[in-house]
Amino acid sequence: MKIIQNLMTHPISKNEQITRIRPISPNNDGTVNQFDKILKDKMAFSEQVKFSKHAAMRLNSRQIELSDEQIKKLQIGIEKAEEKGIRDSLVLIDKIALVVNVRSRTVVTAIDSNGDKEAVFTNIDGAVIV
Repeated sequence: MKIIQNLMTHPISKNEQITRIRPISPNNDGTVNQFDKILKDKMAFSEQVKFSKHAAMRLNSRQIELSDEQIKKLQIGIEKAEEKGIRDSLVLIDKIALVVNVRSRTVVTAIDSNGDKEAVFTNIDGAVIV
């Protein structure tokens, strides 16, 4: 077996300063650059209302369908709850009660007025009627 000495043909030297040939500049031509688009998409996604698996099951089993208008009302209710510093809120929309984790904008459970006559909601610290 032959052992090769001095495997490093180019010794490590101090890096010279790296300069950009074309400096980064904001896109001023009115078009949205890639970063802005990704950031806006992520922000829009984080503001969307989500439904937990449990809430989706409850909505299906109770045959509750939320219209686009009701989803908008839910978003408004979540924003109002957020403004008031509510963490977990009951949001009442058109005889539908939704328990929402405000920070994650996630519906935890749902019940409509056609369901149980009596209902007790726990683990909430506020309610919003929209």
